[in-house]
Amino acid sequence: MSDPTDRPDSAPASGGTRIDPKLLEILVCPLTRATLEYDAARQELISRKAKLAYPIRDGIPIMLPEEARRLDD
Repeated sequence: MSDPTDRPDSAPASGGTRIDPKLLEILVCPLTRATLEYDAARQELISRKAKLAYPIRDGIPIMLPEEARRLDD
């Protein structure tokens, strides 16, 4: 019998989707080529330089500027 606290790597205890750290190392903002910050709580990749937050849907980063949320200063 499996332990109910065991979770696959793609399903952390917080209920969000976990992003592969190696993927985060290679992803950059498509507009500025700047590195991105991962916001696990909001499931977004943040580009401070472009002031955009790219959504992550079903574990897949949506790297389209028209899909990104603008960040307020």
